[in-house]
Amino acid sequence: MLIDVLRTAAEAGADTAIIGPDGSIGYAELVARAERLAAGLAARGVERFAVACHDPLAVVALLAASSRIGAEACVYPRALDDAGVAESAQRLGHDLVVVDAPRDTGAATALVPAELEQDGALPPQPQDAPVLILTTGTSGTPKGVRHEWRRLIAAVPRGADAIGRRWLLAYNLNQFAGFQVLLHAVVHRATLVVPRSSQARDALDALVAHEVSHVSATPTFWRLLAGQAEAADGPPPALAQITLGGEATPGPLIERLRAVFPDARITHVYAGTEFGSAIAITDGEPGLPASVLERGEDADVRFRVVDGELHVRSRHAMRGYHGAAEHEGWIATGDLVEERDGRLHFVGRTVEIINVGGAKVHPLPIEELVSTVPGIAVAAVYGAPNAITGQIVAIDVVLEPGADEAVVKKAVYAACSVLPAPGRPRRLRFVDALETRGDKIVRTTTQEQQ
Repeated sequence: MLIDVLRTAAEAGADTAIIGPDGSIGYAELVARAERLAAGLAARGVERFAVACHDPLAVVALLAASSRIGAEACVYPRALDDAGVAESAQRLGHDLVVVDAPRDTGAATALVPAELEQDGALPPQPQDAPVLILTTGTSGTPKGVRHEWRRLIAAVPRGADAIGRRWLLAYNLNQFAGFQVLLHAVVHRATLVVPRSSQARDALDALVAHEVSHVSATPTFWRLLAGQAEAADGPPPALAQITLGGEATPGPLIERLRAVFPDARITHVYAGTEFGSAIAITDGEPGLPASVLERGEDADVRFRVVDGELHVRSRHAMRGYHGAAEHEGWIATGDLVEERDGRLHFVGRTVEIINVGGAKVHPLPIEELVSTVPGIAVAAVYGAPNAITGQIVAIDVVLEPGADEAVVKKAVYAACSVLPAPGRPRRLRFVDALETRGDKIVRTTTQEQQ
């Protein structure tokens, strides 16, 4: 249980659990607050509730409280407005939403944490507790995925205590990756540092101000953070560990991170909200070793490829989707792979394939090529509607400071001239920022309407 992990860390002498933008909290104080919240939730007979708080200290305390009494908590995305919170509560069946301050949550009751906290007897602690984690929704409405705390905690690799080390929370706590970072930090009795926002500038400020040693984030986030670090006055932060996940990790980005953060160990993980953390790769090469397809039935995590799509079967997987039956067996990940030179290379998602006159084009190899062009901070390749071919390949580009649009545009088209005709971009736009959800690029034709 999460509350047990926090309590064990406090008893072992771990001091600061979380440093947020507006305050910090120690492990012992966090446990005490979680128990007061648990008492209040139990007194109200709460079995399921949502969390729509921006304060990370309150969010973690509420998650720990839910694990103490066996209630199912669900953290909503920070970006949701009142209408979004009300819609989510109705869709996911939440009668109670815990909020930072009074707000309109539709038919659901809204309470602030102070209204829940109370001293009092707690019921016996259950053997396990559920938690509902939302998918990022990059390809549609976020789904509620049912997990159990014991499975999530059991999946965290054990090692030496990391008391005094500091981990940056670059994800939000409504994301599975945010849960992973939280659990890695508290299981190893480290300190979680939460920046004011998920913007790279705020993250870099937090890295420097709080001497962060470990950072886990998406490749999109790392591209932007590396650019901020390169442009900043003074040397970049001395990171010990860089972890990438949530998107395919291209080789050129790994090389760039090695150059910017030369002392850091670089790992990329393959994980998903439905199947959990599947594998961590430390060899510095993009993709997965093809040998993972040879794992036997006794392996905790197994892989297979069906019609080009990667499937995963894991002992730490979800129990099922909200409102659906228990799930067992293989999970189709939606990730498309190609086997080359002993590696499984990610080429895109099933929902991101671009159909150019009947030819199927994968966006990721094009993005990787375009991202090597000097002056580009980050790029997104997607399919734009076309009356003749159905779709064409389109690119949105965010420039690095000082880059010249005309020079970059010419270089992009020159770089893409080596591609087969259907894969060559027919449209290029320069934008201030890419559409992202959970720091993952959204590659859909909806960008055409923006």
